Amino acid sequence: MSRRHAAEKREILPDAKFGDRVLSKFMNNLMIDGKKAVAEKIVYNAMDRVEEKIKRAPVEVFHEALDNIKPAVEVRSRRVGGATYQVPVEVRPERREALAIRWLIQAARNRNENTMEERLAGELLDAVNGRGAAVKKREDTHKMAEANKAFSHYRW
Repeated sequence: MSRRHAAEKREILPDAKFGDRVLSKFMNNLMIDGKKAVAEKIVYNAMDRVEEKIKRAPVEVFHEALDNIKPAVEVRSRRVGGATYQVPVEVRPERREALAIRWLIQAARNRNENTMEERLAGELLDAVNGRGAAVKKREDTHKMAEANKAFSHYRW
């Protein structure tokens, strides 16, 4: 990896229906083989399902779900004198969002409903209510960081 300078962040355009950049980022992560239209259809249909289920603005629900998934701390490996320690570190805001999006998509893909729309809608509803696989992933990450708090003085 080159250390000359950090890569520039690309500007992500807001999505067509709601005008939300985070939702657009979410669709880009959900997309497989460059099929953006398919990803958009899945997300928008899932949003419609969520809206008719809980009668709230779907984008608001989406952001609340992401906030419930975003991790505050994580552990990173650090070698000190031949031993490897799991050191708890705070998560940067961009990474926090990226992890939440990744975990939400992964949890939705692992669900048992028939279509991806149903899976995504179900996982979003679970995340808003503070349960589901994505929220459990965040809780596990926090538990691991808490368990390794003794090594926090190795933070760099």
